[in-house]
Amino acid sequence: MSSPTRTSFSATFFGGVVPASDAEQSLACDIGRTLAEAGFALQHGGYNGLMQEAARGAASAAGEVVAVTLAEMNWGDFNPYVSQAFRLPRMGDRLHRFLDGADLVVAMGGGVGTLHELTAAMWYAGNIRPVPVWLAGATVLRLLAFLRSEHWLFESPTRPLGFLKEIPDAAAFGQALTQLTDRGAFADAAMATTPANGRG
Repeated sequence: MSSPTRTSFSATFFGGVVPASDAEQSLACDIGRTLAEAGFALQHGGYNGLMQEAARGAASAAGEVVAVTLAEMNWGDFNPYVSQAFRLPRMGDRLHRFLDGADLVVAMGGGVGTLHELTAAMWYAGNIRPVPVWLAGATVLRLLAFLRSEHWLFESPTRPLGFLKEIPDAAAFGQALTQLTDRGAFADAAMATTPANGRG
């Protein structure tokens, strides 16, 4: 494997161990590769499924691949593309590692663990720091439609949702990433630190 490239930004990727389809596996790989080509280090859980596909894509472009897991959990070996790992003592520490330094969060479909990570990211972006949260692929976009229709997720003056973006495919991801990094929106989002509000 080639040495990781120098990175300027950090992207957190959430995705499940059982991909919903071959198309979503391919999308995860494309996302990882596109991020690495744009100079992003990839943070993920470190394991298999969509996580491994995103890591494989990042590694194919000589990107840095970081695993973030819990010290006391035995979830098996990391995927072979991990170049650095953090084993943290508590779930809260793991989530803060994923979110506090992230310049972008990308979420795809998965199980209850991915759902927990995604909802934590949306709460964080709406209350702590408006880091961009992009939902990629058909599975997670169906979840988003459900959350909106049942009013689990809604926009209001105190609940801004401008951080959310729907990403149907690899082409849309590449276009959105170019816009984020080349047109100043990325710098604005990355530097924003003012909390929106502190309510749950």
